[in-house]
Amino acid sequence: MKIAYLFPGQGAQYIGMGKDLYEKYEEIKNIYEKASRLLGVDIKKISFEGPEEELIQTKNTQIAILTMSLGILEVLKKNEIQAEMSAGLSLGEYSALIYSGVISFEDGIKIVRKRGEIMQENIPEGDWQMAGIIGLEDEKVEEICKGVNEGFVVPANYNCPGQVVISGEGNAVNIAMEKAKEAGAKKAVLLKTSGPFHTEKLKVSAEKLKNELEKIEINTDFNKKVIKNIDGEPYNPDDNIREILARHVMSPVKFKKSIEKMIELGADTFIEVGPGKTLSGFVKRVNKDVKIMNITDCDTLENVIVQLRERN
Repeated sequence: MKIAYLFPGQGAQYIGMGKDLYEKYEEIKNIYEKASRLLGVDIKKISFEGPEEELIQTKNTQIAILTMSLGILEVLKKNEIQAEMSAGLSLGEYSALIYSGVISFEDGIKIVRKRGEIMQENIPEGDWQMAGIIGLEDEKVEEICKGVNEGFVVPANYNCPGQVVISGEGNAVNIAMEKAKEAGAKKAVLLKTSGPFHTEKLKVSAEKLKNELEKIEINTDFNKKVIKNIDGEPYNPDDNIREILARHVMSPVKFKKSIEKMIELGADTFIEVGPGKTLSGFVKRVNKDVKIMNITDCDTLENVIVQLRERN
């Protein structure tokens, strides 16, 4: 059995996430309290009580999801469950880097908070939208975006076979959605986002994030693989990790390639660690033969621990 962890990104959040885990597991409670002390922010209150307008602020969403994922990891570690490789969707890549020891817990908490603030405060002016296109080949979606002359729109997330997220100016995104439906897309759905994430329009955010990344330590002596969003390949010690993480916010997310690479590297058991189970669905679309589990509350955490003990 070769385990791979998957860590969710922005969009997976919901009011109350992590509350039952916090109340039951001392390890998880400690992670919330440690992260809150580091930032001077009550992460549990934002996560458990909201209000939603506060939780969905990028600076809060990202740190809330990260803290929940890191708390769950502590319980898995206590139960001697470890993954040989990991990947995360956008923000989730930081969870993977912290898990693998590339970034320390303290630096990780601080840089993710700073990343959220930078992304929230530096969205360029304009009407920006993101939309999920379901049921078309990647190349067809790329072709449709290139064919829109009424504004900026590009692919931003390659999630799984037949699912690409596009990002850009509202009018251009709407035109691309109509063209996608005409081309046979099963669905074209606007997402609840407010910025042109993972596109060149976040260049200012990328530059500011690079300056912040220069302030943290990067450990290049790591033995657990982390698969990069920008190309679906593992990080290696020679990579300029700060540069990659800065470009990350303005580069398309190649999550489908990341899953394919982990399977190629021998992963046969995927565990999604954090709120929601979106990433589990992506894995199913790539390969139905691998074992897929997710941990989002006490019941699912205990189920994973029991199942993995039985398999061992």
